[in-house]
Amino acid sequence: MINEMGNKTVHDHVRVVIFDCDGVMFDSREANRAYYNAILGHFGKPLLSDSDLEIAHMSTAEESTDHLFRDDPRRSEAQDYRRQLDYRQWLGLLRMEPHLQEVLATLKSRFRLAVATNRTTTMSMILTIFNLEKYFDFVVSALNVTNPKPHPEPLLKILEHFSINASQAIYVGDSVIDYEVCRLTNVSFIAYKNPQLKAACHIGDHRELLPLLSL
Repeated sequence: MINEMGNKTVHDHVRVVIFDCDGVMFDSREANRAYYNAILGHFGKPLLSDSDLEIAHMSTAEESTDHLFRDDPRRSEAQDYRRQLDYRQWLGLLRMEPHLQEVLATLKSRFRLAVATNRTTTMSMILTIFNLEKYFDFVVSALNVTNPKPHPEPLLKILEHFSINASQAIYVGDSVIDYEVCRLTNVSFIAYKNPQLKAACHIGDHRELLPLLSL
């Protein structure tokens, strides 16, 4: 753990801990790769490149599909095809991050918990299948906002829901758009498994959140 705030905890007054989904709660890269390859393959396009996978990791499904078909006149058809795909066939490729469930159970004893993600229809399904919905008091997906991350709307919606100010929340994310949404809202950013990001603190294991929050 790299704590850029010295020996102090991240905040003395945190009331809400917010999590990203992809890359933080789950290693979803292979599931996302298979999902977008299914769309590309249906239209006879080359398989997903590593750079395109990185974009898909951070973006909504609509944004990712628009990017993959940005120079293709079938972009609208690709969006229609994407909408009818059942993501459940790729859930077996999702890997829950180590120690996530035990840490959520510990955090739940003292804090309210939330999710802010650019996933859409699959978020509720994933929480249910992996038995995580009981831990979260509020979930904001790209379906619940007009402007998904990095726009500040998702975090502002969470702050409003809990009637708290930015200093009373932290956000655990792993990408530059997570950093950006925190910068725009003044919510403290905890970078997970990405030491290259600018953050209040860097962690490589969910258990490292506990001492930061005096648990």
